[in-house]
Amino acid sequence: MIKASIVGGTGYTGVELLRLLAIHPDVEVQAITSRSERGRSVAELFPSLRGHLALEFTEPSIDVLGSSDVVFFATPHGVAQSMARDIVSRGIRVIDLSADFRLRDVSVWEQWYGQAHACPELIETAVYGLPEINRDAIAGAQMVSCPGCYPTSVILGFLPLLRENIVDVDDLIANAASGVSGAGRGASVANLHAEVSDSFKAYGVAGHRHLPEIEQCLAALASGPVNLTFVPHLLPIVRGIHATLYASMANRDVDQAALQKLYEDYYAGEPFVDVLPAGMLPQTRTVRGANVCRIAVARPLARNKIVVMSAIDNLVKGASGQAVQNLNLMFGLPETRGLETPPLLP
Repeated sequence: MIKASIVGGTGYTGVELLRLLAIHPDVEVQAITSRSERGRSVAELFPSLRGHLALEFTEPSIDVLGSSDVVFFATPHGVAQSMARDIVSRGIRVIDLSADFRLRDVSVWEQWYGQAHACPELIETAVYGLPEINRDAIAGAQMVSCPGCYPTSVILGFLPLLRENIVDVDDLIANAASGVSGAGRGASVANLHAEVSDSFKAYGVAGHRHLPEIEQCLAALASGPVNLTFVPHLLPIVRGIHATLYASMANRDVDQAALQKLYEDYYAGEPFVDVLPAGMLPQTRTVRGANVCRIAVARPLARNKIVVMSAIDNLVKGASGQAVQNLNLMFGLPETRGLETPPLLP
């Protein structure tokens, strides 16, 4: 049995991680930490987990975490980097759901996150935890940095086009819309029901923290620099991301049927990517609660633009589900272990 601990389990990704690990047949959650909720039972804070986890929140410390096989960080940026060095030095595996180790260039990270990085020496060894591109590296990793929710939806959508060198990498566009749970569980007037309901808006248009992460990964896939315009939006729903991606073809001979076949063939062996049949489009309601990305590809009116649509649950495939997927790979388990639950509907 794998002994797992979670640092920072009071947010939405934390409780989603608890929900998934509570039913994982090979994992025992032995500790969950929170300074603000120390001594409080998990079931009291999250009544949905009553009867599944008999744990109390404890103070985060090496003494608490030191007997773990793996430590998850479901924390804001800056926390994992302050503790990771001591944990890794003990041979404990780390799965970080924050942004602390996603960017390879420390100066870029510091520019976008507005603080000095406390553990830059671990950045090079941290494996970017998108299984569809780094499966083998994840399996042998001691530290995995899970992708952000927006990057997951965008990268999986563009991936086959970049690998096959079909599109112009100097003009990629991603319009992506997320439910309010993507903003976290902290109190905010902007995220009140009365502020969000019956509305739809863009934000972060001048620059969003996920942009350098997405461009870093897309550039690696394209074997050279890419130019991405990324505009996130806020949806009046609790969970889910819908990304609409646009790219100009570098090869005009790729018709709709060929694009459909490209995506179906590319993702044929992927357990958590579902390429929809031609004419069927992804919806956030068909991925809710499941570790799956549903994708459709189109060439509208046989013109030069390729449009890709992808939908994920931002808390599952975009965060905690992907973290469990990485756990399975790191410990030699079947990749789908504990993640077979179908989406919720309605």
